[in-house]
Amino acid sequence: MPASATKSLRVAVLADSDTRWKWGALTAQRLAPADAEIRLDGYLLRGRATPTARQLKEVGVRADSLREVTGVEFLRAMGGAAEDPYDVLILALVGGGVQAMLHGLRATWAGAGKRPVVVTGYVGVVYEKLADGLLLRHGADLVLANSRHDADRFRAVYEGVGADASSVTEVALPFLGGAPYTGEHEPYTVVFAAQPSVPDSRKDRTYLLDRLIEHARKHPEREVLLKLRSRPGEHTTHIEELPYQKLAQGKDLPANFRLVYGHMGEVLDRTDLLVTVSSTAALEALHRRVPTVILTDLGVREVLGNHHFTGSGCLASWDQLDAGHRPVPDAQWVARQGVCADGSYDTAFDTARERIAELLDRPGGLPPLNPYYTPETAPGYLPGILARHHLGPDGVPLPGAPAADKEPGPVRQIVRRAARGAYRHGVQRVAPVIRRMGEL
Repeated sequence: MPASATKSLRVAVLADSDTRWKWGALTAQRLAPADAEIRLDGYLLRGRATPTARQLKEVGVRADSLREVTGVEFLRAMGGAAEDPYDVLILALVGGGVQAMLHGLRATWAGAGKRPVVVTGYVGVVYEKLADGLLLRHGADLVLANSRHDADRFRAVYEGVGADASSVTEVALPFLGGAPYTGEHEPYTVVFAAQPSVPDSRKDRTYLLDRLIEHARKHPEREVLLKLRSRPGEHTTHIEELPYQKLAQGKDLPANFRLVYGHMGEVLDRTDLLVTVSSTAALEALHRRVPTVILTDLGVREVLGNHHFTGSGCLASWDQLDAGHRPVPDAQWVARQGVCADGSYDTAFDTARERIAELLDRPGGLPPLNPYYTPETAPGYLPGILARHHLGPDGVPLPGAPAADKEPGPVRQIVRRAARGAYRHGVQRVAPVIRRMGEL
């Protein structure tokens, strides 16, 4: 490895939500060689899901610097660092954001010589928009796949459209870890891992909440926890229109039922049975050999994401759980999902580290970023994606794009907070009402 990578590794992470910050920051740590001193600079993309201080603290990763930016401000920051560039840049964004930044960075770094290794990927299970999301991420030097299963699918998509698939690199989810499950706790603890947008209807979410409460009543000797992603007013990667906190208000909750927040790993430390519809928390639990159930009550459907777990041995219903069912995961399925319950997790990022070392050592530096989508290959799609981030078809900031290197004044901060509040009010209160009226 080059000296810059063995003695110190400078990494920048651009993230647009709490979950993606968690993925990006932890991936940065996993990609650093064991003997490297890592400097981590965080950039939070300004938007509806910009993480709050509490959400950042919950991730448990300390950045050496952290600032909120627009896409154009970030590109200008990367251009300003051209003389002493980062070693690695991790784009922990939704697909459209990744694509916009790839084109913006290509224009920013034109003729600059040395540039960072650009890395992107997914924060968890990929069960929808596979082709769309992957092609929006094409052009990064490394597109990380969290499992052998995903790596095979990613390569098939790229090769199927004639795009270079050499960037696909198999790793594992960066937030796996913790002590393996060794046996039942006192009291026996059942945890339901809630998701912000799955399921999305009031009827289905109320059903799941009622069944969880009913399970607590049927098993008063157990502790039953509803693990929530965010507190009221906070946003996550996905919009949560009907928080379980609100649905639980006014219900007669048994004494052994509680709502909990906090780090998922700490909750799993005391979990005897993890129940969810399709949360990535299921993979965290399986990695630690915690008994895990993927609910079938609402069907096994693509829209729920639980179809991803077919063959896992973990599918079950609340009726079965109430009767004492304990799932047994399929070892082959678990191995293909990058869960690493066999103890191989420590080596899961070796290939990615080696590839980064090779790219940093490449004579003459790295070539320009080369996304599959261009104004020639996707003239009716790409310009709209770039325009949402104030970029023209060539990746250059449009006239009137937000200025960089300028902290918002007190008035601008107040206006921004008010705008965010109005947006969240619209999403959480007004939009559902409008939809319900439309269904009448």
